[in-house]
Amino acid sequence: MREPTDTIVAVATPDGRGGIGVVRVSGGAARAIAQAMCSVEPQPRHARLVSFINAASATIDRGLALFFPAPHSFTGEDVLELHAHGSPVVLDALVQRACKLGARPARAGEFSERAFLNGKLDLVQAEAVADLIAARSEAQARAALRSLEGVFSQRVEALVQTIVRLRVEVEAAIDFSDDASEGASLPRLEHLFAAAGKQFDALLSATRNGARLNRGVHAVIVGAPNVGKSSLLNALAGSDRAIVTDIPGTTRDVLREPVVLDGVELTLADTAGLREAGDVVEGEGIRRARAELARADLVLVVSERGAEATADAVLAGLPEGVARIAVSNKIDLDEGVPARSEADGVVKIALSARTGAGLDLLRDELKRLVAAGEVEGAFSARRRHVLALERAGSHLAGARSALTSASPELLAEDLRAVQRALGEITGAFSSEDLLGAIFSTFCIGK
Repeated sequence: MREPTDTIVAVATPDGRGGIGVVRVSGGAARAIAQAMCSVEPQPRHARLVSFINAASATIDRGLALFFPAPHSFTGEDVLELHAHGSPVVLDALVQRACKLGARPARAGEFSERAFLNGKLDLVQAEAVADLIAARSEAQARAALRSLEGVFSQRVEALVQTIVRLRVEVEAAIDFSDDASEGASLPRLEHLFAAAGKQFDALLSATRNGARLNRGVHAVIVGAPNVGKSSLLNALAGSDRAIVTDIPGTTRDVLREPVVLDGVELTLADTAGLREAGDVVEGEGIRRARAELARADLVLVVSERGAEATADAVLAGLPEGVARIAVSNKIDLDEGVPARSEADGVVKIALSARTGAGLDLLRDELKRLVAAGEVEGAFSARRRHVLALERAGSHLAGARSALTSASPELLAEDLRAVQRALGEITGAFSSEDLLGAIFSTFCIGK
């Protein structure tokens, strides 16, 4: 793993104009840059009002300078922060001045990458920094903060320690195979495998929920043409986002609209009506609708009042584990009343997307389903974490099945693979390619 040796600089605040802008410098030259730009000796962790000076000793701006000496900084290196007025011209002048004094422009995510490389954060915590910045709902922000505080990492480490104890027992059986007490380790192995399995199942479930919460709940609206799918999207979104007409097949592409319910983000996807396509364009829209269904967390199957049987085929074709709601729309046409019922495990709601009657029943049901995935103490996670855990689970299952049917050497190899997969989550085992892919998604200045 490469160690950072140069000094980097970047604007740490968003693009555009604002009352305050922050330029961040990290590396061995940060102190010298502070002395040259501020004409003072920086005092650790003290905000000082100074003039920022250019090469001609002219003032670029006046603002606050803060210096954090290594290792007590975000990156673990000497860090300088210049708080100036939020003009892009001023901030660029400060960056250019720092570059002439020995810094170079930072890559996206390079400050967080250095914090990871210097042991200030593990990889999960570094990713949580980006997730917290990108949070689009209160629930996402809370979950990201928990990961940043180490909740996810601690649970991974607890499972790693159980795997380490398993490896110790297995390695002992290999090293002392002629010892008369070898058989005594089998009950301990079975006990540790049971404990590891329980820990793993709970962690995988929580990580899947965390990944779902991080990306937002994906809800897909499907049904036959002209049943009111687009009207339902508009009603839930509170704006005319989708075009609504009496012409079947108006919706040709997938239209997505984010909605926040009780602090949890829900992305609604309006799709083309499911039927035999009338032309190539509509056929492509229907193909995209089915593709959207394949990755849905929640499906709203819409049908017209009195023609609910048209939704049965869609409901029957949904994969197991996908939450679903059957919506009977247009109750205003026959003076029906809003209602909620449940049959065969499917919640059914009668409403009118046009008048709004019954919409509160649907919102309440959506809140219930969305909240069911967010238990107290949820942490943010990513798809790569889920994939790493699934690999670990496969090796753990292989090791457990080999406990009485294979050699200790094969069992030990599976357990090493489990530990390595878990280490990929926190960065204990990670390649430069993986780090490059992760940190390149961060914003510059963080």
